[in-house]
Amino acid sequence: MDVVLRAATPEDAEAVATVRVAGWWGAYPGLLPSPLLHALDVPDEAARRRARWAEQHADPRGTDLVAEVDGLVCGWAVAGHSRDPERPQDGELYGLYVIPRLWSAGIGHRLMVAVEEHLRAQGYTRAHLWVLDGNARAAEFYEQHGWVEDGGTQLDRRGEHELRENRRVRDLARPG
Repeated sequence: MDVVLRAATPEDAEAVATVRVAGWWGAYPGLLPSPLLHALDVPDEAARRRARWAEQHADPRGTDLVAEVDGLVCGWAVAGHSRDPERPQDGELYGLYVIPRLWSAGIGHRLMVAVEEHLRAQGYTRAHLWVLDGNARAAEFYEQHGWVEDGGTQLDRRGEHELRENRRVRDLARPG
């Protein structure tokens, strides 16, 4: 399988939304309330992404990547400067998703390596990310890439739902 990584463009909004929604449906049943999953909508997600494109890409330290197989977007990762007030000097991996039928095919690994390389190139020596509490598959993936829990937690509020997330950190000076 030939995987091509490239910078995302506004024209990728629907494909990225599809990957993200498929990733949520693959990873979160049983972890998220069913109404939250059923409320996911690819066209709405794509429209929000297009509407916020300039705002989300204003900081040149960020990266927004898609992975393609046979010309079809099947993975996505986005990272940049930390939004966590406890770690203001860090880089942050905001999201990494691969369509479930291609899990364990190396696409997530390729995206992770590219994000880490980008963050290093931007001068970050540390980075962090957030994992939904109970998402053992993601936690294991990140652990294998050198991202370890540091005890930080946050609540991600999605309407009436509160999602507990655990912070993982990575020393970017150390090889993965």
